[in-house]
Amino acid sequence: MKAVIQRVKNTALTVDGQLISSIEGGLCVFLGVGVGDSTANADKLAYKIARLRIFEDDNGKMNLSVKDVGKEVLMVSQFTLYGDCTHGNRPSFTGAELPERANELYEYCVKKLSEEGITVKKGVFGADMKINQLNDGPVTIIMEI
Repeated sequence: MKAVIQRVKNTALTVDGQLISSIEGGLCVFLGVGVGDSTANADKLAYKIARLRIFEDDNGKMNLSVKDVGKEVLMVSQFTLYGDCTHGNRPSFTGAELPERANELYEYCVKKLSEEGITVKKGVFGADMKINQLNDGPVTIIMEI
């Protein structure tokens, strides 16, 4: 699994002009599921995201997690994280898991993160989503499990 994790001030996700999800502060997580990924990968990823210390404490140090500061997560499925551009100019997505299994693991990861006591909002799997966000920092972390 691959995740691009961005600390945000706010994020809004729409599909066909309709607001689907929004958060005021927290993390926007773009999640890619690769061939062979399992629930064990999702367990580790959810655990790490819940505890990732990228929010500032009273001393201005990145020492607090999304869980510590009581913020939300918007999790967006993004198979394009598995785009391989090593040959030519058109990415190959053969490393991305098939949609049915990818959606199962995406939903499982959302559930595991929710079990950490974090409010998790979602995109629409496989939809043409439009995401408007204000990054905070910016702080962007790339995680691969």
